[in-house]
Amino acid sequence: MAISNLPIWRDANRFLLAIEKVVKHFPRYHKYTLGTELRRNALLVCNLVHQAWQQKHQQCEILLTLKQVIDEIKIQLHLAKKLQALPSFSTFEWLSKQAVQLGKQNGGWYKARCNQV
Repeated sequence: MAISNLPIWRDANRFLLAIEKVVKHFPRYHKYTLGTELRRNALLVCNLVHQAWQQKHQQCEILLTLKQVIDEIKIQLHLAKKLQALPSFSTFEWLSKQAVQLGKQNGGWYKARCNQV
């Protein structure tokens, strides 16, 4: 199976694109602080998914790092909502649901590969 067929890869790329579009419209003050961090972490999610796919021998460690990055994104999205940097509540809601979905997919991948007793 190619990485392009992985649902988490597809969703991570869709999330990255959405973050890029949303941050573009952040107020200037937040665009270069919180916006930069959100963009960096969304890109990091894509990079980590790719690494986990390629580096089977380090997959568990990479998936744990991916979990931490997704959790960071969730915190940043809540901060963006509180600072009113996001254009609407529905944008926050959609991005949050996508982050939660990425977390679930990552958790399932981790359980399938790493949680063997």
